[in-house]
Amino acid sequence: MIRGALALVVGLIVWAVVATGFDMLLRFALPGYAANEPKLHFTLGMMMARLALPGAVPSVGAGFVSAWISRGDRRVIAALTIILLVAFLPAHYQLWSKFPVWYHVTFLGSLLLLPALGARLKSALLKS
Repeated sequence: MIRGALALVVGLIVWAVVATGFDMLLRFALPGYAANEPKLHFTLGMMMARLALPGAVPSVGAGFVSAWISRGDRRVIAALTIILLVAFLPAHYQLWSKFPVWYHVTFLGSLLLLPALGARLKSALLKS
């Protein structure tokens, strides 16, 4: 029980830290990103980068770390997925008109699938 709760909390922290780090990287590496971010006026390339780096990578990482700490407890990964989805649904509802539908579907869909992928990667890479 305590291990599962710890795995969940650490997974959420990993998600936030990795997402923030990649968002900061995009500000420096992608021309125009930092200027467009406050207004959310992104090009297609910027949206794709946002989905890949501060979107997909943190979800896989959070699933991996949560599975590692919880020793592969699927309930922890399910709880992580639900919490991420519940956390981001209101924000995407408010931002619905700022981004194309495919962007929202891709991001929210990634929250459903990628933590489980991270957990499977943990199983494949760290047999325990």
